Amino acid sequence: MASSFRAFLNSPVGPKTTHFWGPVANWGFVLAGLVDMNKPPEIISGNMTSAICVYSALFMRFAWMVQPRNYLLLECHASNETVQLYQLPRWARAQGYLSEKKEEASPQ
Repeated sequence: MASSFRAFLNSPVGPKTTHFWGPVANWGFVLAGLVDMNKPPEIISGNMTSAICVYSALFMRFAWMVQPRNYLLLECHASNETVQLYQLPRWARAQGYLSEKKEEASPQ
């Protein structure tokens, strides 16, 4: 057990590297997005949500391409992308960009 912990501690993606602490810090974005799900959609910033979607998509690719592969960063940004893609339609509906069409019966 101690040797496997020591191996993780000294690995290229262990807690002694930015490959570990960068993703840990980025989980704050995911947590903030999850907290925002309970807030009214009128306070969501469409520009910021869109920017975070692009940012997370770009860094998912980076996490996949960097050597050694950073699965922790990939999972973090995939989670953030999911949360933000949930928020974006909420914002769009609140702004009237996505409206639910109600079929009205036409008088005949």
